[in-house]
Amino acid sequence: MLLRELKSIEKTGSGYILHGDAADVLLIFMTDDVIRVRVSFRRDFKEESYTLVTTAWEDRMDELLKDERTRIEPLDIPCEEKNGKLVFTTGTCILEISKTPFFLTLKTLDGAVVYQDLKERAFEKDHLGRLAHYSKMDPVNDHFYGFGEKTGCLDKKGRRLRMSPKDAIGHDPEFGDPMYKHIPFYIRINEKTAYAIGLFYHNSYDSVFDMGQEVSGYWDRYCYYQTDGGDIDLFLIKGPELSAVLDRYTMLTGRCALPTKQSLGYCASTMYYAELEDNCDQEIYRVIDKHEKEGILIDNFWLASGYSSGEEDNLRYIFNWNYRRFPNPEDFFERMNARGINVIPNLKPGILKNHPYMNLFEENGVFIKNPGGDGDYYGRWWGGEGRFLDFTNPKARETWKMLLEDRILRMGTKTVWNDNCEMDGVEDRDAYCDFEGAGGTMAELKILHSNLMAFLGKQAIADVYPGERPYIINRAGYAGIQRYAQVWGGDNLTDWRTVKFNIATIVGMGLSGCANMGCDIGGFAGSVPEAELLLRWIQNGIFQPRFCLNSANNDNTVTQPWMYEENREYVKAAYAQRYRMLPYLYSLMYEANQNGMPAMRPLFLEFPEDKKCYSDNNFIFMFGKSVLVANVVESEARTRTIYLPSGCRWFDMNDNLKEYSGGQTIELPVNLGSIPMFLRGSAVYVTSEDVKHIMSDRMRHVDFLISADTDTSFVFYDDDGHTEDYKKGVYAKTAVNVTAGNQTIIHFDTRGTYESPLERVTIRLVSKQKGAFWVTVDGERIPRYLVRDGWEEAGTGWYYNLSDRTIWVKYEIPEKKSYDVIVSTEKFDLIGMVEE
Repeated sequence: MLLRELKSIEKTGSGYILHGDAADVLLIFMTDDVIRVRVSFRRDFKEESYTLVTTAWEDRMDELLKDERTRIEPLDIPCEEKNGKLVFTTGTCILEISKTPFFLTLKTLDGAVVYQDLKERAFEKDHLGRLAHYSKMDPVNDHFYGFGEKTGCLDKKGRRLRMSPKDAIGHDPEFGDPMYKHIPFYIRINEKTAYAIGLFYHNSYDSVFDMGQEVSGYWDRYCYYQTDGGDIDLFLIKGPELSAVLDRYTMLTGRCALPTKQSLGYCASTMYYAELEDNCDQEIYRVIDKHEKEGILIDNFWLASGYSSGEEDNLRYIFNWNYRRFPNPEDFFERMNARGINVIPNLKPGILKNHPYMNLFEENGVFIKNPGGDGDYYGRWWGGEGRFLDFTNPKARETWKMLLEDRILRMGTKTVWNDNCEMDGVEDRDAYCDFEGAGGTMAELKILHSNLMAFLGKQAIADVYPGERPYIINRAGYAGIQRYAQVWGGDNLTDWRTVKFNIATIVGMGLSGCANMGCDIGGFAGSVPEAELLLRWIQNGIFQPRFCLNSANNDNTVTQPWMYEENREYVKAAYAQRYRMLPYLYSLMYEANQNGMPAMRPLFLEFPEDKKCYSDNNFIFMFGKSVLVANVVESEARTRTIYLPSGCRWFDMNDNLKEYSGGQTIELPVNLGSIPMFLRGSAVYVTSEDVKHIMSDRMRHVDFLISADTDTSFVFYDDDGHTEDYKKGVYAKTAVNVTAGNQTIIHFDTRGTYESPLERVTIRLVSKQKGAFWVTVDGERIPRYLVRDGWEEAGTGWYYNLSDRTIWVKYEIPEKKSYDVIVSTEKFDLIGMVEE
């Protein structure tokens, strides 16, 4: 059944309904740049979304999401008819709809086409009830990014991708599919125009994206989206900048939750720590002791599901405690918290028949039902047949939240870890869910359970720890999961390919709205990683927002950071680098919270005019906008090939800021300690040596590394790191604006009421051609030191370091919120002989 022809048009309060021969189309202009096109072959437009936080219509979930959802007024865009087309012109674009054949074209105001459906085959419903949307593509210049959690290279052109979340343990990092998460959103960029368009399909049924793998001689080259049910509910999100698309997509589905500072610290984990016969708590204390002894910085500990196993049968019973393994859970949490270690217990939504709370579950009717609703659904689970919580059922949510609060959170943790939440054990898609009383099937609602688990975790933390910032971790998730949870890439494989392809997976998640992402370092499934592999994995992992070693090795081993003595100093150096970068990373996570920009970014996000950046660039990425990272990802590597984008200079941060011009490929020698990083020609990068333990240490001194080929800026963000007070303005948000020139002006402007512990600042300003003439801080000249020893002994002053040719400036922070540091490199007359 093909939507071929538009028959009539009806104006509604929020937009238009276009009546076609096979389907109706709801058209809503949410903003000038976000257009909703919902095609229903059922001709029915029920609004019942768990996902959207910005709407322009009444929705059945408005009350449930009242603390998250915003209703906006849609634009009233007039419709014109021209040459058999409906034409709608917003403030930034033109949408044309051909009446016969029916298809969409999106243009800029000057008439350039930036998106077009496949003519004569835009929307169809096949004989199995599956719906499809076909888009015209340029097989040479179009590139496709996002799609949530996917394996392989970042650009998905030529790939066929399935979204049907699975417990994908040991998946192939290059070709495995599907994965744990279901995010039907992608960004297409044409490298000729550098124009970005986002397509979000607001539909949670299993689906397929074919990005040009399929070819038919009867049609122009095309890509398509196909879903098992529901509607083609498409949100067209206009750029032209990729950053604008991410901003608008996260406006629709939710901003990335601001993480706690502690969550950005290192997390130790392995299944084995909680699987001993008895006294697992004592072994865990020894593990923390070992970290401290070895100088391996740590702030978190993942407690695997073994803590909940039955004392007689060793089967997992969520919310149960095995008192042989953990004789006194409250004391265990108290002791770990006293050491500044956040313990994060594992939670799973499947329930085995001998669960100690089975009577409560059955009395409250919490389970997903058989098709038709006659009895509970039973499916495959850890340890045998199990039943599954129906998180679309208010009574089930109430029961889960009560147990979560009483049996987990009140034990002494503020963190929720939702594992196995892709509900892979419920294979019958006709299984029945409550769906807030309306009734629905797992075909539509399966992946939404994972988001609702995180939603519940947020509520439970607010109940037990009012005012505390929720820290939630999810393995699975649908679009919008970023507003609740940090996510990780599931049970990855111990393999050299995993190190590099996990980079693309994390960057792809960032381009799907999920900036707070990481993958298990060292590999979860398979044998123990060899020494070099573990080292390179750690060196790569320090840039991931989630920094965690986690393993279930199949050779009776446990992956631990100190396990190879020959590399221990390199490992310690990598951990120290991670903690040194925490001020920068925390500021990047604040940026993600504000506008959806990820910490780990593809080169083309920052350099859209450089066509070479649209390839996968040898697993190189930008860490924020200031630093390029080219980790070593090959075994026994002696060199690293690195492409440096055009348009600026680059400075090797490991070689006295050695200068390179952009637009070239270089090859650097590397050794086991190498973590290749390059500072952009115009950049602000902030670090601190103060924080070795997040819960106890205070950042009193920060270091700025600044390059100023052109004007640049950065927002350095800080707050208490764990409460919700930042929503009330209790933060220190410092805009660092750099004006380039013979007088480099570094303007600091701090907003917010947070009483920062910061006392001192050091600046290193790249100045390759010459040293400074003078330096002022808040209008006052500060002393110059010709000898480094004098500068180091002084409290305030400046010094020109010839090793890396940077001007070093240090001072006590002025009391005022806004001040300038001015570094003059103007020509000066040393002996009175300068020509006029």
